[in-house]
Amino acid sequence: MTSHNNILRASALVLVPAILVLAGCGRAQPSAGAPPAPEVAVITLVPRTVSITDELPGRTTAYRIAEVRPQVSGIVQKRLFSEGGEVKAGEQLLQIDPATYRAALSSAQAALKRAEARLVTARLLEERYTPLIEANAVSKQDYDDAVAARAQAEADVAAARAQVEAAEINLAYTKVLSPISGRIGRALVTEGALVTKEQDQPLALIQQLDPIYVDITQSSTEMLRLQRQLADGVLQKDAKNQAEVTLTLEDGTVYSERGKLQFSEVSVDPSTGAVVLRAIFPNPRRELLPGMFVRAQLTQGVRHDALLVPQRGVSRNQKGEATVMVVGEDNKVVERVVRADRVIGGAWLITEGLAPQERVVVDGLQKIRPGMEVRAVAAAEQGASPGTQTDPTATSARPAQASDAQPGSAPAQVTGASGSSSSSSKGAVAPDGAQRDALAPEVARR
Repeated sequence: MTSHNNILRASALVLVPAILVLAGCGRAQPSAGAPPAPEVAVITLVPRTVSITDELPGRTTAYRIAEVRPQVSGIVQKRLFSEGGEVKAGEQLLQIDPATYRAALSSAQAALKRAEARLVTARLLEERYTPLIEANAVSKQDYDDAVAARAQAEADVAAARAQVEAAEINLAYTKVLSPISGRIGRALVTEGALVTKEQDQPLALIQQLDPIYVDITQSSTEMLRLQRQLADGVLQKDAKNQAEVTLTLEDGTVYSERGKLQFSEVSVDPSTGAVVLRAIFPNPRRELLPGMFVRAQLTQGVRHDALLVPQRGVSRNQKGEATVMVVGEDNKVVERVVRADRVIGGAWLITEGLAPQERVVVDGLQKIRPGMEVRAVAAAEQGASPGTQTDPTATSARPAQASDAQPGSAPAQVTGASGSSSSSSKGAVAPDGAQRDALAPEVARR
């Protein structure tokens, strides 16, 4: 009987922990409840006035270019300029041997004196015949011959004077002068070289670099679109009614001087479909050299109702269309197809698809989809682009806490420094397991 009681007691000790374990496992877990709405950062669109600027490629061109060529033939005796230096208009560059031209001038001057002497004789003869013809002392023919001789002598004097002037000009041309002020390149001939009048090869090249031209190319399609927007009033000219141009150099630096647009070409290049625009820039430090590639920022007009969306808030759908996520008044997300015209200061200019005061998602796009309810928070100030403002009705972004959980739901997991998490369900089972482990040695002994 005693042994039977002992067996019943041992069986009860084994069954009690098992019942407790089964009761713990069968206990209903707290309901997790609905997840909280995801947080997204939004901006509120506000119209603003922006300048519509196009960035176009261009090449620099010298303001003036002069090819120095000889106007007389001869041997170059001296080079009087420094290669690569600045020269002034009228400054002597080269000296051609003047000996033959000096002799030609002397000969022309002698011929002039001879003609002037003949003129004196002819004039005196005419003066003598004048009273004689009135008295019929000489024939009419002799008097006419005297008058013709005087006129011919005057013509010979005029021709001789022209020959003297030509000889003087040729002698002056032996001094090769600079036709313009500017920077001269390398000498293309040396002392001792024979040069000829109207030869193809220039002696040197002079370019005026201050000011300097920039030839900009713009597609005719873009030009027509801008003209149409100006005509429709979408764009307006600035107060000065002049287009200012800024330059970005080949190394990415911005040129310190501003230029003015002078004119646009009157025809379109049929091979490229582009129109050439010419701007003029001051170049006092000679930073710009002819032939440099630059990028010109040209202000085409002013838009007063521009809506700008940061680039990170604009994506593309499968059709390649620009889309944005808009948060409605019911805090639900709507995908909107928009027209992104151009980038201005790191933001897209939206011309169609959005209206002022709409809230556009700029951060958290990967967490949402159309139709989902979200919690809108104000975008960071540094993330807001010009022409936008942070949503005044949105709450500040903050990390989710356990107190945000809905009543009756399970507590949120809190991650420690090691990154592991604990759960309340594990806390409920742990005491039953510890009690079972404590009773197991005693049962084994019995």
